[in-house]
Amino acid sequence: MQAAYKHKISMATSCAHLCLQCRSLLCSKKVASTWQYYTHVRHCVRVTQVPTKILDGSSIVKGTHKTNPAKQMQKQQVFCYSDFAAKHLATGAEENKDVEETSCADVVAFKSPMLPIRDAVLESQVSLDLDAAAEFSAFEVISDEEAVRISVPSAMPPASTSLRDYVDHSETLSKLVQLGVNLWKIEQRPNVGSMLLRLNFNADVAPRLLFLKEIGVEDSCFGYIITQNPFILTESLENLQSRVNYLKSKKFSSETVASMVSRAPYLLNFSVKRLDNRLGFYQQQLKLSDSNTRNIVARLPRLLCGSLEPVKENLKVCEMELGFKENEIQHIVIAVPKVLTADKRKLTKIFDFLHNIMKLPHNLIAKFPQVFNSKYLRIRERHMFLDYLGKAQYDPTLPNYISLDRLVSLPDEPFCNELALATLEDFYLFQKTL
Repeated sequence: MQAAYKHKISMATSCAHLCLQCRSLLCSKKVASTWQYYTHVRHCVRVTQVPTKILDGSSIVKGTHKTNPAKQMQKQQVFCYSDFAAKHLATGAEENKDVEETSCADVVAFKSPMLPIRDAVLESQVSLDLDAAAEFSAFEVISDEEAVRISVPSAMPPASTSLRDYVDHSETLSKLVQLGVNLWKIEQRPNVGSMLLRLNFNADVAPRLLFLKEIGVEDSCFGYIITQNPFILTESLENLQSRVNYLKSKKFSSETVASMVSRAPYLLNFSVKRLDNRLGFYQQQLKLSDSNTRNIVARLPRLLCGSLEPVKENLKVCEMELGFKENEIQHIVIAVPKVLTADKRKLTKIFDFLHNIMKLPHNLIAKFPQVFNSKYLRIRERHMFLDYLGKAQYDPTLPNYISLDRLVSLPDEPFCNELALATLEDFYLFQKTL
């Protein structure tokens, strides 16, 4: 018993001597160790450049390279230096404090004599692993204040060849899509896409839409109008109103104006002077009355928007090549205004078949000008079928007369049953022989 007791006292004395020797070594090297740890930590911070957690004895400070990296790194270096310096310099002053040191590559944990000591501090570690991830885990729980401070970069692409990439980020484009605007058609025009992106929906688009609604344009037509004429969104409301007022002064009704704008979206982009010149041209060139001029323009409002050259050329074709008289041309234009803008080759081809193959005179063709609005193949197939059956009789003074109007306007089945007196199958079999 006594021998064991003496052995324990001897062991304790030996341990005490060893502790005093170790402490003398630490005290003699405290300045060198401080500078070594400061240099080592500074090197680690510069190399890793990843978010780190720095322990201050009572709380954890988080740093990230995304928010002013230079200042953040400087703060980390100063903090590490001051903390390590305080640790080692205090060793000589307070000899009863415990110091625990480990290398920077593993774990740095210590008790600072300058700060309050908590048990939880010893469980925290500073991670300086060079392979650490650059971002925090998506499953990490953060506070509401930290979540608010997170900056999310905008996903709007800086440049794109399609407006589709901007729809989710532009209120104007998203609202236009809801109205039925076809952005893929608009983006094919140069500089139109960038123009739309610069527009503010409430300040630029909404007032023009309200104006169109006020003059009687249906909501369902907004998408078509803007798709065909996006430049209406840049026209001033004063100019738009003045052009509508001019049309009404020419005795176009409000319903007619709304219909014209819906079918000819570029109508309100032209000045009052141009609109007046166009109306005067048709009235003088065709020698029409005011009511007839309003009639053809209301039925084909693009006559006020398009070029006049095709119109002049078609009028010369009707007069010089086809041989129609002035009153016959007037009748044809009033009945079918599309003749003024139709392809002249189509007009010549249909007239040649009617006059030279079907042997129809000019006055009979002018009496049924709707034939120019039909397809050449349709006229040819039906006439040849009737001629094959021996029923191609177009003279109104003779029996079994077949009018040009019914020849081109009836569907296939009524045409076979009422005019050809044959079955639809017979007509289809005949078409295969052509």
